[in-house]
Amino acid sequence: MGGKVIVTGASGAMGEAITRSLAGQGFHVVMACRNLEKAEVVRSGIMSAIPKAEIEIRRLDLSSLASVREFVEGLEGELVTALLNNAGVISRGYSLTSDGIENTFAVNYFGPAFLTLSLLPLMPPDARIVNVVSLTCKFVKVSEKSLFPKKDDFSQLGTYARSKLSLLRFSQELARRNPSLKVNLSDPGIVGTDMIRMGKWFDPLADALFRPLCKSPEKGAKPALAAITSDLSGKYYIGNKVTDIPRRFYNPELDSRLWDVTMRVLFP
Repeated sequence: MGGKVIVTGASGAMGEAITRSLAGQGFHVVMACRNLEKAEVVRSGIMSAIPKAEIEIRRLDLSSLASVREFVEGLEGELVTALLNNAGVISRGYSLTSDGIENTFAVNYFGPAFLTLSLLPLMPPDARIVNVVSLTCKFVKVSEKSLFPKKDDFSQLGTYARSKLSLLRFSQELARRNPSLKVNLSDPGIVGTDMIRMGKWFDPLADALFRPLCKSPEKGAKPALAAITSDLSGKYYIGNKVTDIPRRFYNPELDSRLWDVTMRVLFP
């Protein structure tokens, strides 16, 4: 593809697997991470295995719109040919960011949306954008109100699922408004990473009984890797399969309304 491939959350288990694979294929990877020390450990490990890898680390905190803006400004004049919005969080409790946005939605939705739109001027018309969503999307619905959950509305999995469904809907509208872009969705399934720890009393029991059934980070990364190197657009990558985005998510009118509300938050 040439240019740089940005991977958010690249210091996490699945992000590391994605970065390692892309670097091994010869791509210039930008690890966009909040924790620079953790990112450097990951980068060093990959570089020791792939000495010719082109990997750089840049700080990005998706819970802060100012951090997103600073990250993009740092790339001014550079060519970005692909963006993989992999970072995500399942917040254990209700909290607001410095921008007044609920934390789960800030990291999983508003941050990635702002990053994507802000990077478009640095991207070619046919750039690849992959947004990592979740199988939990099919269990929830969203409206304009969903983007701004109140404390009484918050639940760990419910809020997470709605934030990921909002990202799915943003992706569909982004593709409609930018038909030359290659916009795809990746669903890793349930991956055995620290992200699935709920901070509850049953975590040790779940580790013993449930975690062995989860996918490895390498398997969870496969759909995203297939999507980021694909010439297709508007597809849903899950497991070893690529399909159309499930019909249950087809609602252009809702996508457009959510887009308009989002734009008012990101570009007041």
